[in-house]
Amino acid sequence: MNKKYVRTRAQESSNAIERLYITMRHLFNRGFYKPTGVSGESIRQALLLLRPEIYGSIAEEKVEIEGLSYVLDRLPEGIEQCRFINLTSSEGFAKSHFKVIIPPKRRRNCYRVDDEQMNIEITRGRSDVYDVLTHLTFLYNESLKIKQRVLLDVNTGKTKREWEKFEKAIAKHKTLTVSEREVALTHAATFLARSFEEVQEVYNTFKTKKNPDRFLQIVYWLGTLAIEEAVEGSKRAITFSPVLREQIGHHIHGEIWANTIKSFLNKKGLLERPIHIISANMHSVMNSIYAPIVFEKELKKGKDIMELFADLSKSENKTIRKKIIDFSNKNGLYYIADNSGTNINVQLIDTAKIDFSKTNYKLHTSDDQKPVIFVMDYAFGEQAYETLDEFLKPFTQKDTKTYLNIVSISIMGKAGILSGNKGDIMIPKAHMFEGTADNYVFDNQLKKKHLEGYGIGVVDGTMLTVLGTSLQNKDMLEYFQKSSWRVMGLEMEGAHYQKAIQAASKIRKNIRNDVKVSYAYYASDNPLKTGATLASGGLGETGVKPTYLITRKIIEQIFN
Repeated sequence: MNKKYVRTRAQESSNAIERLYITMRHLFNRGFYKPTGVSGESIRQALLLLRPEIYGSIAEEKVEIEGLSYVLDRLPEGIEQCRFINLTSSEGFAKSHFKVIIPPKRRRNCYRVDDEQMNIEITRGRSDVYDVLTHLTFLYNESLKIKQRVLLDVNTGKTKREWEKFEKAIAKHKTLTVSEREVALTHAATFLARSFEEVQEVYNTFKTKKNPDRFLQIVYWLGTLAIEEAVEGSKRAITFSPVLREQIGHHIHGEIWANTIKSFLNKKGLLERPIHIISANMHSVMNSIYAPIVFEKELKKGKDIMELFADLSKSENKTIRKKIIDFSNKNGLYYIADNSGTNINVQLIDTAKIDFSKTNYKLHTSDDQKPVIFVMDYAFGEQAYETLDEFLKPFTQKDTKTYLNIVSISIMGKAGILSGNKGDIMIPKAHMFEGTADNYVFDNQLKKKHLEGYGIGVVDGTMLTVLGTSLQNKDMLEYFQKSSWRVMGLEMEGAHYQKAIQAASKIRKNIRNDVKVSYAYYASDNPLKTGATLASGGLGETGVKPTYLITRKIIEQIFN
Protein backbone atom coordinates (compact mmCIF):
# COMPACT_ATOMS: atom_id res chain seq x y z
CA MET A 1 0.00 0.00 0.00
CA ASN A 2 1.41 3.42 -0.99
CA LYS A 3 2.13 5.85 1.78
CA LYS A 4 0.10 9.05 1.71
CA TYR A 5 2.15 11.86 0.21
CA VAL A 6 2.54 14.82 2.58
CA ARG A 7 3.99 18.08 1.33
CA THR A 8 6.74 19.65 3.40
CA ARG A 9 6.63 23.27 4.50
CA ALA A 10 9.48 23.99 2.06
CA GLN A 11 7.39 22.64 -0.83
CA GLU A 12 4.34 24.62 0.28
CA SER A 13 6.49 27.73 0.47
CA SER A 14 7.92 27.13 -2.98
CA ASN A 15 4.40 26.73 -4.39
CA ALA A 16 3.28 29.90 -2.62
CA ILE A 17 6.12 31.91 -4.21
CA GLU A 18 5.27 30.48 -7.63
CA ARG A 19 1.59 31.42 -7.18
CA LEU A 20 2.55 34.90 -6.05
CA TYR A 21 4.64 35.61 -9.12
CA ILE A 22 2.21 34.05 -11.58
CA THR A 23 -0.67 36.06 -10.07
CA MET A 24 1.31 39.31 -10.01
CA ARG A 25 2.41 38.83 -13.61
CA HIS A 26 -1.18 38.12 -14.67
CA LEU A 27 -2.46 41.25 -12.89
CA PHE A 28 0.31 43.33 -14.45
CA ASN A 29 -0.79 42.16 -17.91
CA ARG A 30 -4.42 42.88 -17.02
CA GLY A 31 -3.56 46.41 -15.97
CA PHE A 32 -5.19 46.78 -12.54
CA TYR A 33 -6.52 45.00 -9.46
CA LYS A 34 -8.13 45.70 -6.11
CA PRO A 35 -6.10 44.48 -3.10
CA THR A 36 -9.27 43.33 -1.30
CA GLY A 37 -10.78 41.83 -4.47
CA VAL A 38 -10.46 38.22 -5.58
CA SER A 39 -7.03 38.72 -7.21
CA GLY A 40 -5.64 40.77 -4.34
CA GLU A 41 -6.92 38.24 -1.83
CA SER A 42 -5.10 35.50 -3.78
CA ILE A 43 -1.81 37.35 -3.36
CA ARG A 44 -2.50 38.00 0.33
CA GLN A 45 -3.32 34.35 1.06
CA ALA A 46 -0.15 33.18 -0.70
CA LEU A 47 1.86 35.65 1.41
CA LEU A 48 0.16 34.41 4.60
CA LEU A 49 0.95 30.80 3.66
CA LEU A 50 4.56 31.73 2.92
CA ARG A 51 5.05 33.76 6.14
CA PRO A 52 8.34 35.41 5.04
CA GLU A 53 10.89 35.97 7.81
CA ILE A 54 11.18 39.65 6.98
CA TYR A 55 7.45 40.13 7.67
CA GLY A 56 7.64 38.46 11.08
CA SER A 57 4.16 38.03 12.59
CA ILE A 58 2.24 38.65 9.34
CA ALA A 59 0.16 35.49 9.86
CA GLU A 60 -0.65 36.32 13.51
CA GLU A 61 -3.34 38.61 14.93
CA LYS A 62 -0.86 41.22 16.15
CA VAL A 63 0.43 43.84 13.73
CA GLU A 64 4.03 43.28 12.62
CA ILE A 65 5.77 46.55 13.54
CA GLU A 66 9.38 45.73 12.56
CA GLY A 67 8.14 44.61 9.15
CA LEU A 68 6.09 47.81 8.92
CA SER A 69 9.22 49.88 9.47
CA TYR A 70 11.11 47.86 6.84
CA VAL A 71 8.35 48.23 4.23
CA LEU A 72 7.71 51.95 4.76
CA ASP A 73 11.44 52.66 4.35
CA ARG A 74 11.07 51.23 0.83
CA LEU A 75 7.80 52.92 -0.14
CA PRO A 76 7.18 56.67 -0.59
CA GLU A 77 6.25 58.77 2.40
CA GLY A 78 2.48 59.22 2.59
CA ILE A 79 1.58 56.04 0.70
CA GLU A 80 -0.50 54.81 3.65
CA GLN A 81 -2.87 57.75 2.98
CA CYS A 82 -3.43 56.86 -0.70
CA ARG A 83 -6.35 54.79 -1.92
CA PHE A 84 -4.99 54.57 -5.47
CA ILE A 85 -1.46 53.41 -6.35
CA ASN A 86 -0.42 53.82 -9.99
CA LEU A 87 2.75 52.10 -11.20
CA THR A 88 4.17 53.96 -14.20
CA SER A 89 7.24 54.05 -16.40
CA SER A 90 9.33 57.24 -16.65
CA GLU A 91 6.59 59.30 -18.28
CA GLY A 92 7.67 62.90 -17.77
CA PHE A 93 6.56 63.52 -14.19
CA ALA A 94 10.04 64.91 -13.43
CA LYS A 95 9.15 67.90 -15.65
CA SER A 96 5.88 68.53 -13.83
CA HIS A 97 5.11 70.56 -10.69
CA PHE A 98 4.87 67.35 -8.65
CA LYS A 99 7.54 67.03 -5.98
CA VAL A 100 9.59 63.85 -6.32
CA ILE A 101 9.48 61.54 -3.28
CA ILE A 102 12.34 59.03 -2.95
CA PRO A 103 12.02 56.31 -0.29
CA PRO A 104 14.96 56.23 2.18
CA LYS A 105 16.01 52.65 1.38
CA ARG A 106 14.95 52.15 -2.25
CA ARG A 107 15.89 54.32 -5.22
CA ARG A 108 12.64 54.93 -7.05
CA ASN A 109 10.94 58.21 -7.99
CA CYS A 110 7.42 58.64 -6.65
CA TYR A 111 4.89 61.45 -7.02
CA ARG A 112 1.88 62.36 -4.87
CA VAL A 113 -0.67 63.30 -7.53
CA ASP A 114 -3.48 64.28 -5.13
CA ASP A 115 -4.88 63.37 -1.70
CA GLU A 116 -5.77 59.86 -2.87
CA GLN A 117 -3.21 58.88 -5.51
CA MET A 118 0.48 58.00 -5.46
CA ASN A 119 2.41 57.34 -8.66
CA ILE A 120 5.49 55.08 -8.39
CA GLU A 121 7.95 55.05 -11.30
CA ILE A 122 9.16 51.56 -12.25
CA THR A 123 12.37 51.80 -14.29
CA ARG A 124 14.29 48.78 -13.00
CA GLY A 125 12.30 45.90 -14.46
CA ARG A 126 9.95 43.25 -13.16
CA SER A 127 11.88 42.78 -9.90
CA ASP A 128 10.84 46.33 -9.00
CA VAL A 129 7.17 45.54 -9.71
CA TYR A 130 7.29 42.39 -7.57
CA ASP A 131 9.03 44.28 -4.76
CA VAL A 132 6.42 47.07 -4.66
CA LEU A 133 3.44 44.72 -4.91
CA THR A 134 4.75 42.43 -2.16
CA HIS A 135 5.30 45.37 0.20
CA LEU A 136 1.87 46.81 -0.60
CA THR A 137 0.23 43.44 0.07
CA PHE A 138 1.91 43.34 3.48
CA LEU A 139 0.75 46.89 4.19
CA TYR A 140 -2.87 46.09 3.27
CA ASN A 141 -2.78 42.92 5.36
CA GLU A 142 -1.70 44.85 8.45
CA SER A 143 -4.36 47.50 7.81
CA LEU A 144 -7.03 44.75 7.80
CA LYS A 145 -5.80 43.63 11.24
CA ILE A 146 -6.35 47.14 12.59
CA LYS A 147 -9.82 47.32 11.02
CA GLN A 148 -10.84 43.96 12.50
CA ARG A 149 -9.87 45.12 15.99
CA VAL A 150 -11.67 48.48 15.91
CA LEU A 151 -14.74 48.10 13.63
CA LEU A 152 -17.76 46.88 15.59
CA ASP A 153 -20.50 47.05 12.93
CA VAL A 154 -19.92 47.16 9.17
CA ASN A 155 -23.47 48.35 8.45
CA THR A 156 -23.41 51.37 10.77
CA GLY A 157 -19.65 52.02 10.74
CA LYS A 158 -19.62 51.94 14.55
CA THR A 159 -16.07 51.69 15.92
CA LYS A 160 -14.60 51.07 19.37
CA ARG A 161 -14.39 53.94 21.83
CA GLU A 162 -10.58 53.73 21.79
CA TRP A 163 -10.50 54.28 18.02
CA GLU A 164 -12.83 57.28 18.29
CA LYS A 165 -10.57 58.87 20.93
CA PHE A 166 -7.47 58.04 18.84
CA GLU A 167 -9.10 59.49 15.71
CA LYS A 168 -9.92 62.78 17.47
CA ALA A 169 -6.34 63.14 18.73
CA ILE A 170 -4.78 62.60 15.28
CA ALA A 171 -7.39 64.77 13.52
CA LYS A 172 -6.15 67.85 15.45
CA HIS A 173 -3.22 68.07 12.98
CA LYS A 174 -0.86 69.36 15.66
CA THR A 175 2.08 67.89 17.53
CA LEU A 176 0.76 66.01 20.54
CA THR A 177 1.80 66.86 24.09
CA VAL A 178 3.54 64.15 26.13
CA SER A 179 0.30 63.17 27.89
CA GLU A 180 -1.74 63.23 24.64
CA ARG A 181 0.90 61.12 22.92
CA GLU A 182 0.96 58.52 25.69
CA VAL A 183 -2.85 58.26 25.62
CA ALA A 184 -2.71 57.79 21.82
CA LEU A 185 0.05 55.17 22.16
CA THR A 186 -2.04 53.31 24.75
CA HIS A 187 -4.96 53.13 22.29
CA ALA A 188 -2.60 52.22 19.41
CA ALA A 189 -1.19 49.33 21.46
CA THR A 190 -4.76 47.94 21.65
CA PHE A 191 -5.32 48.17 17.87
CA LEU A 192 -1.92 46.65 17.12
CA ALA A 193 -2.19 43.91 19.79
CA ARG A 194 1.18 45.04 21.12
CA SER A 195 2.42 46.20 24.50
CA PHE A 196 2.71 49.89 25.36
CA GLU A 197 6.47 49.47 25.61
CA GLU A 198 6.68 48.03 22.08
CA VAL A 199 4.65 50.82 20.47
CA GLN A 200 6.58 53.48 22.38
CA GLU A 201 9.83 52.04 21.05
CA VAL A 202 8.59 51.91 17.46
CA TYR A 203 7.18 55.46 17.82
CA ASN A 204 10.78 56.66 18.31
CA THR A 205 11.90 54.66 15.24
CA PHE A 206 9.41 56.43 12.97
CA LYS A 207 9.55 59.98 14.31
CA THR A 208 11.29 62.75 12.40
CA LYS A 209 12.09 66.37 13.31
CA LYS A 210 9.38 67.56 10.94
CA ASN A 211 6.83 64.95 12.02
CA PRO A 212 7.38 63.43 15.49
CA ASP A 213 3.94 61.74 15.46
CA ARG A 214 4.47 59.97 12.13
CA PHE A 215 3.94 56.48 13.56
CA LEU A 216 0.55 57.39 15.04
CA GLN A 217 -0.51 58.97 11.75
CA ILE A 218 0.49 55.82 9.84
CA VAL A 219 -1.62 53.68 12.19
CA TYR A 220 -4.54 56.12 11.77
CA TRP A 221 -4.44 56.09 7.97
CA LEU A 222 -3.98 52.32 7.67
CA GLY A 223 -7.04 51.81 9.87
CA THR A 224 -9.09 54.60 8.29
CA LEU A 225 -8.74 53.41 4.68
CA ALA A 226 -9.51 49.80 5.66
CA ILE A 227 -12.62 50.90 7.63
CA GLU A 228 -13.88 53.15 4.79
CA GLU A 229 -13.37 50.31 2.33
CA ALA A 230 -15.45 47.96 4.47
CA VAL A 231 -18.21 50.43 5.40
CA GLU A 232 -18.49 52.71 2.36
CA GLY A 233 -17.18 50.38 -0.34
CA SER A 234 -14.39 52.84 -1.23
CA LYS A 235 -12.12 50.22 -2.74
CA ARG A 236 -8.38 50.68 -2.86
CA ALA A 237 -6.85 49.94 -6.28
CA ILE A 238 -3.47 49.34 -7.89
CA THR A 239 -3.06 50.15 -11.58
CA PHE A 240 -0.25 49.75 -14.12
CA SER A 241 0.10 52.42 -16.79
CA PRO A 242 -0.13 51.31 -20.47
CA VAL A 243 3.35 52.72 -21.14
CA LEU A 244 4.85 50.65 -18.32
CA ARG A 245 3.14 47.48 -19.53
CA GLU A 246 4.42 48.15 -23.04
CA GLN A 247 8.01 48.96 -22.10
CA ILE A 248 8.88 46.54 -19.30
CA GLY A 249 11.28 43.78 -20.29
CA HIS A 250 12.55 45.63 -23.38
CA HIS A 251 15.72 47.19 -21.94
CA ILE A 252 14.50 50.73 -22.70
CA HIS A 253 16.32 52.33 -19.77
CA GLY A 254 19.30 49.94 -19.84
CA GLU A 255 20.03 50.76 -23.49
CA ILE A 256 20.01 54.52 -22.85
CA TRP A 257 22.22 54.01 -19.78
CA ALA A 258 24.78 51.85 -21.63
CA ASN A 259 24.97 54.10 -24.71
CA THR A 260 25.54 57.18 -22.54
CA ILE A 261 28.55 55.52 -20.87
CA LYS A 262 30.04 54.16 -24.10
CA SER A 263 29.65 57.57 -25.77
CA PHE A 264 31.52 59.14 -22.84
CA LEU A 265 34.32 56.54 -23.10
CA ASN A 266 34.58 57.25 -26.82
CA LYS A 267 34.68 61.02 -26.26
CA LYS A 268 37.53 60.63 -23.74
CA GLY A 269 39.48 58.23 -25.98
CA LEU A 270 39.07 55.35 -23.54
CA LEU A 271 36.80 53.04 -25.56
CA GLU A 272 39.57 50.73 -26.82
CA ARG A 273 41.55 50.57 -23.57
CA PRO A 274 41.35 47.44 -21.36
CA ILE A 275 38.16 47.81 -19.30
CA HIS A 276 37.50 46.23 -15.90
CA ILE A 277 33.91 46.34 -14.70
CA ILE A 278 33.11 46.41 -10.98
CA SER A 279 29.56 46.34 -9.64
CA ALA A 280 29.87 47.93 -6.20
CA ASN A 281 28.92 51.01 -4.20
CA MET A 282 30.02 54.53 -5.15
CA HIS A 283 32.73 54.92 -2.51
CA SER A 284 34.81 51.80 -1.81
CA VAL A 285 36.74 51.59 -5.11
CA MET A 286 37.39 55.34 -5.18
CA ASN A 287 38.52 55.36 -1.54
CA SER A 288 40.67 52.22 -1.93
CA ILE A 289 42.63 53.78 -4.80
CA TYR A 290 42.78 57.46 -3.85
CA ALA A 291 42.65 57.55 0.00
CA PRO A 292 46.22 56.15 0.44
CA ILE A 293 47.49 58.97 -1.82
CA VAL A 294 45.48 61.77 -0.20
CA PHE A 295 46.25 60.61 3.35
CA GLU A 296 49.79 59.35 2.71
CA LYS A 297 51.23 61.25 5.71
CA GLU A 298 48.65 59.88 8.15
CA LEU A 299 49.26 56.31 7.01
CA LYS A 300 53.04 56.74 7.28
CA LYS A 301 52.55 57.90 10.86
CA GLY A 302 50.91 54.56 11.65
CA LYS A 303 47.20 55.13 11.01
CA ASP A 304 45.62 51.80 10.02
CA ILE A 305 44.11 51.78 6.52
CA MET A 306 40.89 50.11 7.76
CA GLU A 307 40.59 52.78 10.44
CA LEU A 308 40.82 55.39 7.69
CA PHE A 309 38.08 53.64 5.69
CA ALA A 310 35.89 53.50 8.82
CA ASP A 311 36.37 57.27 9.29
CA LEU A 312 35.40 57.87 5.66
CA SER A 313 32.21 55.88 6.18
CA LYS A 314 30.96 58.08 9.03
CA SER A 315 28.29 60.55 7.94
CA GLU A 316 29.77 63.38 10.02
CA ASN A 317 33.16 63.22 8.23
CA LYS A 318 32.10 65.14 5.11
CA THR A 319 35.31 67.20 5.02
CA ILE A 320 37.71 64.29 4.63
CA ARG A 321 35.42 62.63 2.07
CA LYS A 322 35.40 65.85 0.06
CA LYS A 323 39.22 65.82 0.00
CA ILE A 324 39.18 62.46 -1.76
CA ILE A 325 36.38 63.46 -4.15
CA ASP A 326 38.17 66.68 -5.13
CA PHE A 327 41.51 64.90 -5.58
CA SER A 328 40.05 61.99 -7.56
CA ASN A 329 38.18 64.35 -9.92
CA LYS A 330 41.55 65.89 -10.86
CA ASN A 331 43.33 62.55 -11.16
CA GLY A 332 41.45 60.31 -13.54
CA LEU A 333 37.99 59.79 -12.00
CA TYR A 334 34.90 60.73 -13.99
CA TYR A 335 31.45 60.59 -12.40
CA ILE A 336 28.41 59.99 -14.61
CA ALA A 337 25.13 60.66 -12.81
CA ASP A 338 22.28 58.59 -14.20
CA ASN A 339 19.61 60.31 -16.24
CA SER A 340 18.21 57.21 -17.95
CA GLY A 341 15.90 56.09 -15.16
CA THR A 342 17.98 53.07 -14.12
CA ASN A 343 19.12 54.86 -10.92
CA ILE A 344 22.59 53.39 -11.51
CA ASN A 345 25.32 56.01 -11.29
CA VAL A 346 28.77 55.29 -12.70
CA GLN A 347 32.42 56.11 -12.02
CA LEU A 348 35.11 55.74 -14.69
CA ILE A 349 38.70 55.67 -13.45
CA ASP A 350 41.52 56.26 -15.96
CA THR A 351 44.47 54.62 -14.20
CA ALA A 352 46.93 56.33 -16.59
CA LYS A 353 46.29 59.53 -14.61
CA ILE A 354 47.11 58.06 -11.19
CA ASP A 355 50.52 58.14 -9.45
CA PHE A 356 50.71 54.57 -8.13
CA SER A 357 54.08 55.12 -6.46
CA LYS A 358 52.14 56.42 -3.44
CA THR A 359 49.94 53.31 -3.19
CA ASN A 360 50.41 49.60 -2.56
CA TYR A 361 49.20 48.84 -6.10
CA LYS A 362 51.59 48.37 -9.02
CA LEU A 363 51.00 48.78 -12.76
CA HIS A 364 53.66 47.75 -15.28
CA THR A 365 52.08 48.67 -18.62
CA SER A 366 52.33 51.55 -21.07
CA ASP A 367 49.80 54.38 -20.68
CA ASP A 368 47.79 53.27 -23.72
CA GLN A 369 47.32 49.84 -22.12
CA LYS A 370 46.62 50.99 -18.58
CA PRO A 371 43.17 49.82 -17.55
CA VAL A 372 39.98 51.81 -17.24
CA ILE A 373 37.98 50.79 -14.17
CA PHE A 374 34.24 51.08 -14.71
CA VAL A 375 32.36 51.12 -11.38
CA MET A 376 28.58 50.74 -11.62
CA ASP A 377 26.33 51.23 -8.61
CA TYR A 378 24.19 48.31 -7.43
CA ALA A 379 21.52 47.05 -9.83
CA PHE A 380 18.20 45.64 -8.60
CA GLY A 381 17.21 42.07 -9.49
CA GLU A 382 16.55 41.51 -13.21
CA GLN A 383 17.92 44.99 -13.89
CA ALA A 384 21.41 43.48 -13.51
CA TYR A 385 20.89 41.52 -16.74
CA GLU A 386 19.34 44.46 -18.58
CA THR A 387 22.16 46.92 -17.83
CA LEU A 388 25.17 44.60 -18.18
CA ASP A 389 23.76 42.92 -21.32
CA GLU A 390 23.39 46.32 -22.98
CA PHE A 391 26.82 47.57 -21.90
CA LEU A 392 28.63 44.49 -23.23
CA LYS A 393 27.29 45.08 -26.74
CA PRO A 394 29.66 46.82 -29.18
CA PHE A 395 29.50 50.60 -29.48
CA THR A 396 27.84 51.52 -32.76
CA GLN A 397 28.49 54.90 -34.35
CA LYS A 398 27.15 55.46 -37.86
CA ASP A 399 28.23 52.25 -39.65
CA THR A 400 31.16 51.46 -37.35
CA LYS A 401 31.09 48.86 -34.58
CA THR A 402 33.69 49.02 -31.83
CA TYR A 403 33.94 45.96 -29.59
CA LEU A 404 34.87 46.73 -26.00
CA ASN A 405 38.04 45.19 -24.57
CA ILE A 406 36.41 43.85 -21.40
CA VAL A 407 39.12 42.05 -19.41
CA SER A 408 37.33 41.35 -16.12
CA ILE A 409 33.93 41.68 -14.46
CA SER A 410 33.76 41.79 -10.65
CA ILE A 411 30.58 41.74 -8.60
CA MET A 412 30.58 42.79 -4.96
CA GLY A 413 27.23 42.82 -3.20
CA LYS A 414 25.27 42.44 0.02
CA ALA A 415 23.55 39.12 0.61
CA GLY A 416 21.77 37.12 3.25
CA ILE A 417 23.90 34.39 4.79
CA LEU A 418 22.50 31.04 5.94
CA SER A 419 25.38 29.79 8.05
CA GLY A 420 27.22 32.70 9.62
CA ASN A 421 26.80 36.21 10.91
CA LYS A 422 26.34 39.76 9.68
CA GLY A 423 29.60 41.01 8.19
CA ASP A 424 30.88 37.57 7.10
CA ILE A 425 32.03 37.07 3.51
CA MET A 426 30.64 34.62 0.94
CA ILE A 427 32.57 33.42 -2.13
CA PRO A 428 30.24 31.70 -4.65
CA LYS A 429 31.24 28.91 -7.00
CA ALA A 430 27.85 28.87 -8.72
CA HIS A 431 24.54 30.72 -8.82
CA MET A 432 21.22 28.88 -8.95
CA PHE A 433 18.16 30.88 -9.93
CA GLU A 434 15.16 30.30 -7.67
CA GLY A 435 12.03 28.96 -9.35
CA THR A 436 13.83 27.95 -12.57
CA ALA A 437 16.15 25.24 -13.84
CA ASP A 438 18.85 27.84 -14.53
CA ASN A 439 22.20 27.18 -12.85
CA TYR A 440 25.38 29.11 -13.57
CA VAL A 441 28.72 27.51 -12.70
CA PHE A 442 31.81 29.69 -13.19
CA ASP A 443 35.50 29.95 -12.31
CA ASN A 444 35.55 32.61 -9.60
CA GLN A 445 38.90 34.43 -9.59
CA LEU A 446 38.33 35.25 -5.92
CA LYS A 447 38.92 32.24 -3.67
CA LYS A 448 38.19 31.64 -0.02
CA LYS A 449 41.93 31.62 0.74
CA HIS A 450 42.30 35.20 -0.60
CA LEU A 451 40.05 36.57 2.17
CA GLU A 452 40.92 34.34 5.12
CA GLY A 453 43.13 35.48 7.97
CA TYR A 454 41.66 38.96 8.38
CA GLY A 455 39.42 38.23 11.37
CA ILE A 456 36.26 37.83 9.28
CA GLY A 457 34.30 34.63 8.70
CA VAL A 458 34.57 33.39 5.08
CA VAL A 459 32.47 30.65 3.44
CA ASP A 460 32.22 29.37 -0.12
CA GLY A 461 29.58 27.37 -1.95
CA THR A 462 26.42 27.91 -3.99
CA MET A 463 24.59 31.23 -3.99
CA LEU A 464 20.81 31.35 -4.47
CA THR A 465 19.54 34.19 -6.66
CA VAL A 466 16.02 34.82 -5.42
CA LEU A 467 13.06 36.52 -7.06
CA GLY A 468 12.68 38.77 -4.01
CA THR A 469 14.45 38.82 -0.64
CA SER A 470 11.19 39.72 1.12
CA LEU A 471 9.59 36.39 0.17
CA GLN A 472 11.97 33.95 1.84
CA ASN A 473 11.07 31.83 4.87
CA LYS A 474 13.05 29.51 7.13
CA ASP A 475 11.61 26.25 5.84
CA MET A 476 12.62 26.85 2.25
CA LEU A 477 16.01 28.36 3.09
CA GLU A 478 16.86 25.48 5.42
CA TYR A 479 16.01 23.06 2.60
CA PHE A 480 18.39 24.85 0.20
CA GLN A 481 21.07 24.95 2.91
CA LYS A 482 20.86 21.34 4.09
CA SER A 483 20.09 19.59 0.78
CA SER A 484 22.70 18.71 -1.84
CA TRP A 485 22.39 22.24 -3.23
CA ARG A 486 24.49 23.36 -0.23
CA VAL A 487 23.38 26.98 -0.57
CA MET A 488 25.34 29.38 1.64
CA GLY A 489 23.44 32.59 0.96
CA LEU A 490 20.82 34.44 -1.06
CA GLU A 491 20.81 37.61 -3.15
CA MET A 492 18.94 39.02 -6.16
CA GLU A 493 21.40 39.78 -8.97
CA GLY A 494 24.12 37.10 -9.34
CA ALA A 495 22.39 34.80 -11.85
CA HIS A 496 21.29 37.81 -13.91
CA TYR A 497 24.86 39.15 -14.13
CA GLN A 498 26.22 35.73 -15.07
CA LYS A 499 23.49 35.25 -17.69
CA ALA A 500 24.61 38.50 -19.35
CA ILE A 501 28.31 37.56 -19.14
CA GLN A 502 27.83 34.07 -20.60
CA ALA A 503 25.57 35.35 -23.38
CA ALA A 504 28.08 38.06 -24.35
CA SER A 505 31.20 35.86 -24.17
CA LYS A 506 30.00 32.38 -25.18
CA ILE A 507 27.11 33.02 -27.57
CA ARG A 508 27.13 36.54 -29.02
CA LYS A 509 30.95 36.80 -28.99
CA ASN A 510 30.68 40.50 -28.07
CA ILE A 511 33.47 40.21 -25.49
CA ARG A 512 36.53 38.01 -25.14
CA ASN A 513 35.90 34.37 -24.29
CA ASP A 514 38.40 34.36 -21.40
CA VAL A 515 36.95 37.33 -19.50
CA LYS A 516 37.83 36.98 -15.81
CA VAL A 517 34.93 36.85 -13.35
CA SER A 518 35.01 37.61 -9.62
CA TYR A 519 32.10 37.44 -7.18
CA ALA A 520 32.08 38.15 -3.44
CA TYR A 521 29.29 39.10 -1.03
CA TYR A 522 29.27 40.38 2.52
CA ALA A 523 26.44 39.31 4.80
CA SER A 524 23.87 42.02 5.50
CA ASP A 525 21.63 39.65 7.47
CA ASN A 526 20.93 36.05 8.42
CA PRO A 527 17.25 35.28 7.66
CA LEU A 528 17.49 32.05 9.67
CA LYS A 529 18.38 33.89 12.89
CA THR A 530 15.75 35.70 14.93
CA GLY A 531 16.74 39.34 15.28
CA ALA A 532 19.23 39.14 12.41
CA THR A 533 16.88 39.64 9.44
CA LEU A 534 16.90 42.73 7.21
CA ALA A 535 13.95 44.11 9.18
CA SER A 536 16.09 44.23 12.34
CA GLY A 537 18.35 46.95 10.96
CA GLY A 538 21.42 47.52 8.80
CA LEU A 539 25.06 46.57 9.20
CA GLY A 540 26.36 49.93 10.39
CA GLU A 541 30.14 50.00 10.84
CA THR A 542 30.23 46.17 10.79
CA GLY A 543 30.07 46.36 7.00
CA VAL A 544 33.15 48.57 6.58
CA LYS A 545 35.85 45.91 6.93
CA PRO A 546 34.32 43.24 4.63
CA THR A 547 33.40 45.88 2.03
CA TYR A 548 36.93 47.26 1.79
CA LEU A 549 38.62 43.89 2.12
CA ILE A 550 36.70 42.56 -0.88
CA THR A 551 37.24 45.81 -2.83
CA ARG A 552 41.00 45.80 -2.28
CA LYS A 553 41.30 42.15 -3.33
CA ILE A 554 39.37 42.89 -6.53
CA ILE A 555 41.63 45.87 -7.32
CA GLU A 556 44.77 43.83 -6.59
CA GLN A 557 43.63 41.19 -9.07
CA ILE A 558 42.90 43.82 -11.72
CA PHE A 559 46.35 45.38 -11.40
CA ASN A 560 48.14 42.04 -11.28
